[in-house]
Amino acid sequence: MSSIEEAFRSAAPSGASLAEHLQLVAAAARENRPEYMRLVDGFVARLEEARAGSSAPAVGEPMPGFMLPDQDGRLLTLEGLLGRGPLVVAILRGHWCPYCRLNMIGLAHAHRELGDGSLVVISPEVQHYTRRLREESGARFPVLTDVGAGYILSLGLAVWLDEPIARLVKSAGWDVPLFQGGTGWILPIPSVFVVDKDGIVAARHIDPDYRRRMEMDALLAAARAARDVA
Repeated sequence: MSSIEEAFRSAAPSGASLAEHLQLVAAAARENRPEYMRLVDGFVARLEEARAGSSAPAVGEPMPGFMLPDQDGRLLTLEGLLGRGPLVVAILRGHWCPYCRLNMIGLAHAHRELGDGSLVVISPEVQHYTRRLREESGARFPVLTDVGAGYILSLGLAVWLDEPIARLVKSAGWDVPLFQGGTGWILPIPSVFVVDKDGIVAARHIDPDYRRRMEMDALLAAARAARDVA
């Protein structure tokens, strides 16, 4: 566990929302690694100015299909998963990201309320690391590997880390290309899509600032609404 996460865990109040947990991580990171956070702030500002992620499937549009391996190597498709009803599709950066680990824990809790077949996570990481993310969060839903970030690219949700940020990320021990089985520094914009039984996006959350995520209450409400319509 990093010093940032240790600081977060010691300060996190019982019953805090996901946003409050994430804000504590960001505050600890700003105190412990101010140079890195200044670069991140600038990088996020450029993404927001460029409206990164704005071309991803919108509410009312079809969710593009996929065929991706899960943490055990089994190929799953969007069509097959929708055969059980509406689906929450969450896109995360990976096991190394403290924000994603917290997000994954929240998703695991949401999945217990929604039931089997209701949620899937997609990450560009290889299966060794998707299994780790899944196990450490206590999740029971599939975590898929987007090989080469091809699906994420097709959604318009891929961003390239510039050299200064990539260098600092690696200096923290996070070898993103190794985790993804490649050589590039490509990461997804963390996102959530609630897809109805017909494959249409019923709700979504996309934010170029990876430190902000969809609240679980909002996710649960959107998923239940899609299920009620179904």
